[in-house]
Amino acid sequence: MIEPRIKTEHWVHANLRRCAIAAVPALVVRHGDNERGMVLLKINTLGKGCKVFIQARDVDGKLGWMAALKGELVNEADTDTYIERQARNDPDLWVIEIEDREGRRWFDGDEI
Repeated sequence: MIEPRIKTEHWVHANLRRCAIAAVPALVVRHGDNERGMVLLKINTLGKGCKVFIQARDVDGKLGWMAALKGELVNEADTDTYIERQARNDPDLWVIEIEDREGRRWFDGDEI
C-alpha cells in the first residue's frame, strides 16, 4: 500500500515554522517543486563553517537526512559551490539555509 505523502511545500513551511517558533533563522534559498521536490539543508554555524544534509529515504522508505561533504564543516564558498552543482542536477530541489551555531538540522527526520 502506498502511503500518502504531504506536499514538499507544506512540509518545508511547517518545518520553517518550527524554526521561527524557536527563534532560529531559516529561509528558503531555492524554491523547488511544490509537490515532490527533495530538500537540501545548509546549516550555517556562523563562523565555524557549514554542514550540508540531503533529504533521502532509508531502505524502509522513511525520510531522513544524509550528510554531504563527508559530514564535515566546510567553508561557505565551498558549500555554495556544492549546492549550485546539486541544483543544476535536480531542478526540483529545495535549498533551505538554517543559521544555528550548534549545527542542528531542525527539520524532521533522522540522519541516515
